[in-house]
Amino acid sequence: MLSKKTKYAFHALTYLGKHRDQKTVLIQDISEEYGISHKFLENILLELKKAGILGSKKGKGGGYYLIKAPKDVALSKVIRLLDGPIALLPCVSLNYYEPCIECKSEAACGLNKVMIQVRDEMLKVLENKTLADILDKE
Repeated sequence: MLSKKTKYAFHALTYLGKHRDQKTVLIQDISEEYGISHKFLENILLELKKAGILGSKKGKGGGYYLIKAPKDVALSKVIRLLDGPIALLPCVSLNYYEPCIECKSEAACGLNKVMIQVRDEMLKVLENKTLADILDKE
């Protein structure tokens, strides 16, 4: 399940994508639109900025804006940035692999094999879907 942080990030990115014609968008506007705490949203937007997805401008006319085109913001990137691994078990994670403590042998573990399939199917979708796909559905 996506964390609230990631869900809010997608709402903010969607709002910014819908308002690309504006130079910048105020945090307050996004916060009010989705009922998200201003401070919590500010932290999320800073993480997206550090990742090179958003830019910001200070002062009069300041706010946040998308640096990347919506088609270049993969859902998998946002999820990994804010939630960490996409895999449901650490032993099948591509980027955050850890062996399971209770497992005697990954090679003989049926759960591992099934979760690899689940991970692969999820990645097929999440790596090929972007912010543009969300915007197209709104």
